[in-house]
Amino acid sequence: MSETTRREPDANEVAAWLRAHPAFFSHYPDVALAMDLPREDGRATSLASYQLDALREKNRELNRRLLELYGIANENERLTVRTHQLTLALLRARSLPETLSTLVATLREDFSSEWVRLILFGPREGVVESPWWRVIAPGDATLAPFAEFLQGDEPLCGRLQPEKLDVLFGGDAASVHSTALLPLGRYGLLAVGSSDANRFYPGMGTLFLRLMAQALAAALSRYDG
Repeated sequence: MSETTRREPDANEVAAWLRAHPAFFSHYPDVALAMDLPREDGRATSLASYQLDALREKNRELNRRLLELYGIANENERLTVRTHQLTLALLRARSLPETLSTLVATLREDFSSEWVRLILFGPREGVVESPWWRVIAPGDATLAPFAEFLQGDEPLCGRLQPEKLDVLFGGDAASVHSTALLPLGRYGLLAVGSSDANRFYPGMGTLFLRLMAQALAAALSRYDG
């Protein structure tokens, strides 16, 4: 049995096929971009114009992505510096009340946090409760809504259930539309609330939140005894 030799189409056949299928390059833009066309004075071919438009659009998209990455890099640098400054400020504090006051002031001023609430597991000697923190015994029924959260070690971001908001923010609960909840191990938990429903959301990056929580837990560990 003989094999039939497959004949490659010649240039005229390719040209005729393309004329019969003018939408071909719309379906295969990579082929259009790979074409090497002569550029002559006078009227440019439509395919050359298409290539130029496609390259311009690709360049615009690359510039957009570059600007987006640049913005993310700047924001990460800003957060890195402020998180480092928070850590240093906590290290400089010389008492538990001063540590708590430093935390609240830094989060409100440097991180533009609208509501900051800290629950410390107690009893804690020398700590006078304030609008920003309170002391609760670990087994207190008030903490029941947070039982599952306290079993883990990851921040929780998004909209919280009303019973959690009530415990954390009291009379301000109705104004809080998104929250970052940070576990502090055996020391308690920290909540940062916002009136912006998109400020904290599920799936957002939590690296800097975890760094803050670790820095605060390390600062609180100095007052274990």
